Amino acid sequence: MKKTSDIIKNEESAMEITSFLTSVEIQQSSAKLLQPIYHGDQPVSTTMFVPLNVFDRLSDDIYISMLYAYKPPNPSNTLLEQGLRKTLSEYREWAGRFGEDEIGQTIILLNDQGMSFTEASANCTLDQAFPFTTPILLKLSPNFEGVEELAAVQLTRFTCGSLVLSFSAQHIVADGQSVSHFMISWAQACRGLDIHPLPLCNRNIFVPRNPFNIEFDHRSVEIVKRKISKYSIPLPYAEDDLVQQILHCTPEFIAKIKNKASFSPGSSFSDVNGGCKPPYSTFVCLAAHLWTVITRVRGLDDSQTTYVKISVNGRRRLRPPIPDEYFGNMILCAFSETQAKNLYEEPLSHIAKIVQEEVTKVDDNYFKSYIDFANKNLKDDGLTPRKADPLSVPSCWPNLEINSWLGFTFNDVDFGTGKPFICIPSFDPLEGETYVVPSTVNDKSIDVYITLFQQQQALFKEMFYNID
Repeated sequence: MKKTSDIIKNEESAMEITSFLTSVEIQQSSAKLLQPIYHGDQPVSTTMFVPLNVFDRLSDDIYISMLYAYKPPNPSNTLLEQGLRKTLSEYREWAGRFGEDEIGQTIILLNDQGMSFTEASANCTLDQAFPFTTPILLKLSPNFEGVEELAAVQLTRFTCGSLVLSFSAQHIVADGQSVSHFMISWAQACRGLDIHPLPLCNRNIFVPRNPFNIEFDHRSVEIVKRKISKYSIPLPYAEDDLVQQILHCTPEFIAKIKNKASFSPGSSFSDVNGGCKPPYSTFVCLAAHLWTVITRVRGLDDSQTTYVKISVNGRRRLRPPIPDEYFGNMILCAFSETQAKNLYEEPLSHIAKIVQEEVTKVDDNYFKSYIDFANKNLKDDGLTPRKADPLSVPSCWPNLEINSWLGFTFNDVDFGTGKPFICIPSFDPLEGETYVVPSTVNDKSIDVYITLFQQQQALFKEMFYNID
């Protein structure tokens, strides 16, 4: 049993930490627009435009932010600025603006008006500010309320010499795979290297078949389910209660989840030695586990239907495959659905099977069928970029949304002084929004970032790690 004096000391220490964190200040010192730098004497047209592809049109009208932290010595702001301007000559969309064509469809104007570039400083060391609270996370990236820029960078210097670099991207312009390649290109430019591979910036490559061959009910999925279901009951907490929960998964912990998710009585999966061979990927097993845990934490009724929404990258699913360097969006979503009762009672292997089956369905045939459907219904308002539904409490309840960044190269962004030692998504104020990211520890561990109500953090963490 703890002594009363120890409890008092711990409480005082916690109060001191809380008091310090509330005093962390991040001040923006300058903000400007960066235009591309072009090589050669030939003038570049600024009247060109790019139409949205059929996958861009499914994207939400939101900005996604990624934070990279570098210990000293790190690159100067001037070096980062010059490298960024060179990179923008190959990724012109980021320096452009949205517009409309003659029939009112959204387009990207390649007018080189510029990307937002902000310099800032903090009044503390990075160790004192990390792990970042929600208010600090929000200050490390620019505010996007009412802005026209399609991408933004903020460089925040800490008193210890550490640098936090925030890159924020308009999701309608490109997906996570594209952002990953852009960041590597920026790093190459800062190191004086040629950008390789160059981005594939042709959004007209998704040609429908003649005649159309629409094999699936895309209206029920891509139009209806893409909208997070509005809950029909009052939620127990408020928007101000939303926080980011970080869960570190060691290789040993991941192995336990995979073994549990792959074990099923009577299963036919086995390796050459007669042992159990996990049939599911790391991501599928984690997704099944996360879905089970959040359902229990929420305490959904047995009969409540819930789904987990999973983004599926189509570049390698199409036949022939699309190069990874394709710049734009190429994402469709899998929706695995069941009743809460099954998530309470069935083994993890059963839940993993539900997830796996839906993810597997989003294959070459499905992507091509959607391309046909979207081209046949180009004027459908349901196939246009949209802002998030105005909810009193931003939440996926009773559902879960999971984005996998496991195949992206975020951790390899080296501007010349080394790779980042922190690489995390910024705070996403939507309860149930989840990102699965490779850890910078470089031991094959994984970090999970999920937005939860702070009142449920402790229970979620306890149940997440309790897999025995």
